[in-house]
This record gives sequence, structure tokens and C-alpha cells, in this order.
Amino acid sequence: MVLVVIPAYNEEKELGRVIRGLFEHGFKDVVVVDDGSTDRTATVARESGGKVLSHLLNRGQGAAIETGDSCARALQPDFVVHFDADGQFNPVDIIPALRLMQEKNLDVVLGSRFLDNRSKLPWLKKYLVLPVARWINFVFTGVALTDVHNGFRILSKKALEKIVLSQDRMAHNTEIIQQIKKHQLAFAECPVEVSYHEYGQGISGGYKIVHDLFVGLFSKTS
Repeated sequence: MVLVVIPAYNEEKELGRVIRGLFEHGFKDVVVVDDGSTDRTATVARESGGKVLSHLLNRGQGAAIETGDSCARALQPDFVVHFDADGQFNPVDIIPALRLMQEKNLDVVLGSRFLDNRSKLPWLKKYLVLPVARWINFVFTGVALTDVHNGFRILSKKALEKIVLSQDRMAHNTEIIQQIKKHQLAFAECPVEVSYHEYGQGISGGYKIVHDLFVGLFSKTS
């Protein structure tokens, strides 16, 4: 069983297409975590065939993923796919990622926009935002990656049990890498296509991530 977890906040416009695309490629076990949306996100998810878990308030993407993963731990799927709700990912990329995971006996597969040339990144994001993000990720984790803060990833049963998120917002991406290293989980990156509809995380978003990481670091040592 492959369970797809989709964190969603005010994604009524794209979410139905995302779920239908997953279904068309054979991935019909879909859990949407509605993170306190003020639009029809939950309704669209149900009408499209997804199972819906809801937060009463907007808690952040990390919290939504952890809610979805908690559900997955009860369902015990073979693999859990983290997939964005905004239509940026291509569901066809799940298939070779799962194949890589099984062939290499991996615990985690991380999506990367830089392992092929399908993703057309905005110039500032490609040459400023993401290089800085890669450096920050390395400082906090000691793990060098070609891409960071990519919402596409696949977890095995073992990884699902080991990786438990405490970062509610976007710093969860770095926390996942920290836990991969801590628990010595076997991982690899795989190419994924990202189609940009909006800019996404910018400089202010990066500042918030670093702030959350420092807060989390000091709270653990206090």
C-alpha cells in the first residue's frame, strides 16, 4: 500500500486536479490534511475522493504533515508519499522514486529539482534563495543535498516510525534531514519536476525557518 499525504491550506483551486492526477497514476489512498483552511479545501478534497483530516486552526505545513504521518502510522502502509497540494509536482515522478527506493533498499527518497532539467526555477530562487537554503541546511544537519525544502519525499515504514516532527512550520524540512542522520536512515535524492505557479518561500520565509530552527535547538538543550 502506498499512502499519499497532502498538507493543504486554502488550496481549493488546484487540489482537485492534484488528487485526480494521483488517482490516474494508480495512487488512490490519499489523505489530505486541511490545515485550518478558510476556503473549500476540505470539501474539494472529499468530492475528489480523498480522505480528510482537519485542523481547526492553521498550524503550519510541518504540523499538517505530522498529522498525516500519525494517521499513516495507524494504517501501516508500505510507503508514505509527501506531496504538495498546489499542483507543482508531477505524480508520474512517484513511480521511479518508489522503484529507486526498492532497488536500493532505502528508507527515504528526497525529491530534487536539480537532478534533471525539467524544472524551470525563477532566477532569484535558483541562484540566491536555494543556494543559501542549501548552506543553512548543511549548517544545521551536516548533510549536503542538491535541493532542500522540496515537499516531495517518500518514507518507508521504518522511516515513518523514526521521523516524528516537532517543527510545525517550514523548518520541518530541515528537521526531517536531521532525523534521517540521527537515526542513520538510508536515503537518496531523485529527480522531480516542479512547475511554478507562484514564487513560494522567499527571503522572509528563510528568516522564519532559521528562527524556528534556533528556537527548536535551544528548547532541546534547555
